[in-house]
Order: sequence, then C-alpha cells, then structure tokens
Amino acid sequence: MIPIYDDIRTRRRPVLTIGLILACVLVFLYQQTLPDDGTLGSAQAFACEWGMVPAHTLEGGDPALDIGRDGADLTCEGVNQQHDRAVGLFTSQFLHGDWLHLLGNMLFLWVFGNNVEDRLGRVRFLPFFLLCGALAALVQGITEPSSGLPLIGASGAIAGIIGAYLLLYPRAGVWTLVAMIIPVKVPAWLWGILYFGLQFVALGDSSQPEGGGVAYWAHIGGLVAGLLLIRPFMAGRDDGGPPPPDRALTGLAGWTR
Repeated sequence: MIPIYDDIRTRRRPVLTIGLILACVLVFLYQQTLPDDGTLGSAQAFACEWGMVPAHTLEGGDPALDIGRDGADLTCEGVNQQHDRAVGLFTSQFLHGDWLHLLGNMLFLWVFGNNVEDRLGRVRFLPFFLLCGALAALVQGITEPSSGLPLIGASGAIAGIIGAYLLLYPRAGVWTLVAMIIPVKVPAWLWGILYFGLQFVALGDSSQPEGGGVAYWAHIGGLVAGLLLIRPFMAGRDDGGPPPPDRALTGLAGWTR
C-alpha cells in the first residue's frame, strides 16, 4: 500500500515538512560520499555513530568501535559513541540505508506530514515528529535490548505522523497504489487499520531476515505514540477544524496531482 496523495487541502505552506525532507535527503547524500568498506570513516561507521544502537542506548555498553558484517547486514559489536546515549534516538531519524528506503519514507512524510503540520502548527510539529520517532526507536530497541545493529530511518516518526493524521482526518480519502500499479481511493480510517495490521503480519513472516531488516516494532510504536500524543499536543489550539476535501481532485487518477 503506497499512498500517493490525499484529498485534504492545506491552508499554509508545509515549511517544516519540506525542511525535514530536505534534511533527510542532504544527510543521505553525505552518506553516499563515505566509503562502503567498514572502516572507521565508512558509511557503516557513520550509521553506528549516529544511529540508535540498542546495546548502547539501553544497556550503556561502550567498548571500542568494532564494525563487522554478517552476510549483507551491518553489525556494530559495541559502539564507542562520543555523545550521550539518548542522542541517537533523534539523529537516527535522519539516516537511511538506500535510495528506496529514503524515497519511500519521504513520500509517506509528504502525503501525511503536510496536513498534520497544517493542523498542529509549525511550533508544535517538529517536537511532535521527533518525540514520536524517539519513542518508536525505544520500542524497537526494547524488543532486542542487546542488539548491536544500528536502527536508522524516519519511518518510526512518520508512523507517528500517520497516527496523528488518522485522528485528525479519519474521513479523508487517501489515493493509494495497491499491488504497486492500481490507484484506489481508501478512507483514512481504513487505510490506518490496514497499515497497522500489515505491520503485525510482517512480524509473523518467517521469511524476514534475522538480525536486521525492517523495524516493524518501530512502526507500531510510532503509530501508537502518534495516536496517544496528538490530542495533548493539540491542547489549547483552536485551528477551526480540518479544511474541506479538495473536491476538484476526488475524481482524478492518483498520479495526476
């Protein structure tokens, strides 16, 4: 299920959503300049230093940096991070593993983030995004607290944005590519149920690689965090409610916007 756009207009330019996308792209472009050889100056070392490594963040392990490879998976067998252990909960949200990882996350962020920023306001949006991402990383880390694998990516924070969107715009229409090719308009509440369910289905998939892969628990944790936090973050904000659906777009194919 790949969202393309929704039918809710924004009332102001989503400056922070655009800024977050640009930040993630710029960090990824920097990652591409680093060698892919597992040395101390490599892309692997960068992920170990600025990703969220559960063994460091949750257990406080801090031996010398020792980067290894287990098949195609990066392992950080103890990370000598030079910053406070909580920093990785936030910096990890701006790192990505490859172009597909980056572009997929940025598409989800654009589709759902612009409307949440519009309702939440610019001052509250960034703390909300970062807090959801940090809580998502913690949930993933708790499932494997001794893991030396770095958790990277904005998907946990974006799952929090999705959770907020579902409460703020439950009746919105989300144009979605089903089976990668078929555009279908799905009510937001149904899209959210399917998204949430697919995370648990993926967790039970025995074909998922061990010691790496997609952090589905981070997606679940982020979504729950967004659902729980959006109302407190909206407290005292009288924004007049959601704008009406963009009727001019509701009958168009998903890729024309």
